Amino acid sequence: MFDPYTGADVAGGVDPARITAAHRGLEPPRFCTQCGRRMIVQIAPDGWWARCSRHGTVDSMSTEQR
Repeated sequence: MFDPYTGADVAGGVDPARITAAHRGLEPPRFCTQCGRRMIVQIAPDGWWARCSRHGTVDSMSTEQR
């Protein structure tokens, strides 16, 4: 398992340091949580999407906390 903002391996249970925007949910993920690859990210006024070449797409609508 990989950190979506830094790409660091979090399998050891260590929580990597994150920027404030990521903690507040304002920053889209830049790395795939399954493989750690850098993703293609598109930011729009109404949200964002990020695509891993191996594991598909995630978007702001699918990760919103309700």
